[in-house]
Amino acid sequence: MSRTAVSSMLAGCVGILLALPPAWAEGLDEVVVTATRAPQSLAEVPATISVVSGQELSARDSRDLSASLALVSGVEAPSGGDAGPSSAVPSFWGLHEFDAFLLVVDGVPWGGAFNPAITTLNLTGVQRIEVLKGAAPVMYGATSFVGVVQAIHYPAGAADDAADVAYGSYGSLRGSVSAALPSTSSFRESLFVDGGDTNFSDPREKARDANALYRGSLDLGSGVVRLDANLSFVRDVPPSPVLHTGPGMSAVTPVDANFNPADARIDENKYHLALGYTQPAGRGQWETLLSFAYSTVTDIRAFLHPDLSGTADTQSQSRAIDDGYFDTHWIQTTSDGPTLAVGADLLYGRGRQTSLNGNDGYTVPLDGSALPPPSYDVPVTEIGTIDDRRLFAGQFAQATWKLGSRWNVDAGIRLNETYEQKESSDLTLPPPDFASATVHKTIVKPSETLGISYRAWTDGNNQAVLYADFRNAFKPAAVDFGPDYTPDLLSPETAQSYEIGLKGALADGRLTYQTELFALNFSNLVVPTSSGALANAGGEKLRGVEVEARLRATEDLSFVATASYHDATFSNYLFFDGESDVNVSGRQLPLSPHVMAAAGLLYTPVRGFISTAVFRYVGRRYLDEENTAEVGGYGTIDANIGYRWDRYDLRAEGANLTDRRPPVTASEFGSESFYLLSGRTLWLRIGYSWK
Repeated sequence: MSRTAVSSMLAGCVGILLALPPAWAEGLDEVVVTATRAPQSLAEVPATISVVSGQELSARDSRDLSASLALVSGVEAPSGGDAGPSSAVPSFWGLHEFDAFLLVVDGVPWGGAFNPAITTLNLTGVQRIEVLKGAAPVMYGATSFVGVVQAIHYPAGAADDAADVAYGSYGSLRGSVSAALPSTSSFRESLFVDGGDTNFSDPREKARDANALYRGSLDLGSGVVRLDANLSFVRDVPPSPVLHTGPGMSAVTPVDANFNPADARIDENKYHLALGYTQPAGRGQWETLLSFAYSTVTDIRAFLHPDLSGTADTQSQSRAIDDGYFDTHWIQTTSDGPTLAVGADLLYGRGRQTSLNGNDGYTVPLDGSALPPPSYDVPVTEIGTIDDRRLFAGQFAQATWKLGSRWNVDAGIRLNETYEQKESSDLTLPPPDFASATVHKTIVKPSETLGISYRAWTDGNNQAVLYADFRNAFKPAAVDFGPDYTPDLLSPETAQSYEIGLKGALADGRLTYQTELFALNFSNLVVPTSSGALANAGGEKLRGVEVEARLRATEDLSFVATASYHDATFSNYLFFDGESDVNVSGRQLPLSPHVMAAAGLLYTPVRGFISTAVFRYVGRRYLDEENTAEVGGYGTIDANIGYRWDRYDLRAEGANLTDRRPPVTASEFGSESFYLLSGRTLWLRIGYSWK
């Protein structure tokens, strides 16, 4: 194509953008709260934040974290993993770790001091999802490294006022209700309920769940009392991960073969209550939040030995987790001075688990033709217990200064006090061999953030903002609640990150964009050693660039495009490959692709034909630390098409229409084992709205 033709095409595209009618979407003026807790416009925050609106989630019928984050640049969140098919394992900045990010729901760390509780995440009635790249070392302390995902539901008294039901592949069924209950001027209520029974191409794999969230608020004195009550029940039957052998995935076992015990399941019951109070105080607002959650988990499954002998180790675990959270802070917002947030918070967690392990429990044919025995028929050869108590406290202050009409400076500091005590025991049979340990660790350590933004250009609704930030964070090592005896408490993992970026708007605000360059240095990485024990013996470097653009072409038609390049490597790691230690410094992290891209189209008029489509591409990556097993890139398509009447809508929906089944998540419990992307699913959905 000639240079003249390219110039003409670019000029034509610019002309079309400039001719578009004025924008009605908020764009960079949208107010976000995840970065500083104080309401800030997206343009002013010196960090990369993506916002997925409730309208977009509804248009794409996004029911889980994987679908919800599909159009966020640089983020991959395949469903499944060790926590079961109702869960997901997100990756940010090229780091694919279940516990490296923080999940927040309406201001509460969801999963508390342990791991993100994705399985009990209720996305019905979500008003928006805010995704902050990098850590939040001041506002949320020792809980995340590479990302914060906050799901914000409609406040009490507001809702979609809609219900739906859908029937899908393999006899799947799901439904939801989002309703604002009758309210008065001083008392408001909403109820969000969803549930489903999802089946897969593996006839044994299932994801069943039921969730209910009640939100109430009451005007009391000069303030507002808020009450949230959440119930979640999950009944999953996990798939078996596929073994990696040699340069790729094993072809010996069928893709959907399930080698778990006949009674395999991951059952979870969660009960959550949160009480908050907000009132004016001085020149600002004082907010207090108290939250408590109690969860019980039954986890029964097995993992094949990597030698492809057909022998499997079984585990039958019972777990109880307490999560407590308290936060109180004061936010000063003035037009002639800095915005200041000062407060303190406390995060408490206690996890108790008993694990009955059947090492070499049974042997099955690798073609999946035989149903393995139930776990209660497998001899118990090891009994492990753990009782882990965690207490993360912090006092923080963060300020935002507006220097004239162009400059913004954000600075914050937090003093973290973390305490952990772990009691663990291990009894192996036969002959009896008992070990136990009680250890504790206290850490007092600051964390900081500093950011600056400069509004380089403004012309009506068009603008360009440059920004840069630095964040210093640390995080105590995760508790994975696996079957192995791990009595030690390791040192916290630490990370320092740097960002520079550009965000802005064109076409009278209809086209918004943001791009960032980032670098993160990760140290004290927890890795397995040649003895099988875990140790702080590794480091990682994450580098990359991410781009995201959203165009509101008309009131009914939107386009989204994202692209990212990540270079995630080990910086200091002697990896034990089963025979000797291998220096893998400079090699790519497993399951970390260099290239990812996505494109989305959303056509959602109030009445008439409606359709959305999302295409995602994930580039080639390695399965192993030595980078000897490479798997190619893959693309997926999710789409729906339907018709909307005044109150009803009917849609046909499809996920992973290309039916690709690549390995997407490594198991932390099964050696050399990987979970595959779920296959193609189709749905027929009918919805009703009374708003």
